[in-house]
Amino acid sequence: MTTTAAGPGRIEHDLIGDIAVPAEALYGAHARRALLNFPSTGRPWPPRLARAFALVKKAALAVNLELGFVPKEDADAIGLACDELAEGALDRHLVVDPLSGGAGTSLNMNVNEVLANRANQILGQPLGLYRPIHPNDTVNRGQSTNDVFPTAVRVAALWALNELEMRLAALQAAFQEKERQFADVTMVGRTELQDAVPMTAGQLVASWAEAVARDRWRVFKCAERLKVVNLGGTAIGTGIGAPRRFIFRAVEALRQLTGLPLARAENLVEATSNQDALVEADGILEAAAANLLKIANDLRLLSMSPIGELTLPPMQAGSSIMPGKVNPVIPEYVAQLALETMAGHQALVAAVSQGNLQLSQYFPLAAWHLLDNLRLLDNAARALVERLLPDLAVDAARCREHLSRSLSVAAVFVPKIGYEKAQEAVALAGREGLTLSEALARFGVSEAEIAEALSPARLRRLGE
Repeated sequence: MTTTAAGPGRIEHDLIGDIAVPAEALYGAHARRALLNFPSTGRPWPPRLARAFALVKKAALAVNLELGFVPKEDADAIGLACDELAEGALDRHLVVDPLSGGAGTSLNMNVNEVLANRANQILGQPLGLYRPIHPNDTVNRGQSTNDVFPTAVRVAALWALNELEMRLAALQAAFQEKERQFADVTMVGRTELQDAVPMTAGQLVASWAEAVARDRWRVFKCAERLKVVNLGGTAIGTGIGAPRRFIFRAVEALRQLTGLPLARAENLVEATSNQDALVEADGILEAAAANLLKIANDLRLLSMSPIGELTLPPMQAGSSIMPGKVNPVIPEYVAQLALETMAGHQALVAAVSQGNLQLSQYFPLAAWHLLDNLRLLDNAARALVERLLPDLAVDAARCREHLSRSLSVAAVFVPKIGYEKAQEAVALAGREGLTLSEALARFGVSEAEIAEALSPARLRRLGE
């Protein structure tokens, strides 16, 4: 052990020269330099990505063992280290910021060093010696950052997509339950923030349910794009440094470990060079964000005090100075997550589109936003399902009151009395202070006809 100004540590050597590494750290020289070069953005590794990296390394290990490139004893130790990494036991040693330079090389080397040191530790060897297990020659054998990192990101994204699909299914079901509860409440439909024509509150909520259903289907389908991985392509997709047998076995081994329907890209050079599949998948997430933002704003508008047709559950005090004020905090939270997702998508598109030649050098930024957007949308959908929808209520009396005062009902009777007379009825009501029902009566529309036209059954029936 060597003592440095920073305290007890060990000295490791790499391409640049000697560097001090904390004595008990499982990471090594490369990760240590990354810590110095890339100040933290405060964005921790997504746990799914660490687990995905562990399984990619374990799959490569299985093939290398099968091909006789790694002794059984060493492979067993590395396998145990991979399991610990997958379970989160080594998270504190994953120190490289997700937005490091080098297209993710420091992330991959952080993993390689941690697994090598932990495996050597299991075998009774000191940290930093890297014998018999070396970060590059053993843990990274047959691999490159440029195929390992994109593959790990896709594995993590596929797991997250599966969870998001289930979350959206729960949100769809919750809206459909509210649709049933609100089915017989009539209300004013509105366009451009003005009264339009009558509808039911159930139809309002059904429109949200249907939008979420489309998002659920899109999320399910976009997994098809991410299941194609470039593992085995190594540096630029030509497979340099990897035996042919390794290239054809690695993805199969990973598929067995993850249970995911992964497939090796037919053109590994293309798959290493282009990352448009991330843009496509994240575009699906942006569409979901757009729907969630629209729903959140609808909830806010219909619950605001001048309208008050929907009642949101009170979640917390809304003001430090105004007693009794309660804000629509869940829709506001959902809206902000949606906006953040949209902003992240723009950064992802920029990162992918600025890749050069055989590599997307800003892949870490794209990967970060894809995985983070999946997390944001999962949180948004969960907030609606768990914190808002169980106690969302409709104020039927307020809906009736607004409908009785609205001039929008006149449109219902255009087929009976014509557009011009309906327009005259609206003008008459405004001029003489009549209700629209009273004005329509002067044009031969009875109370019974108005009641029938505004009945939930009539409003749910498509067309005349």
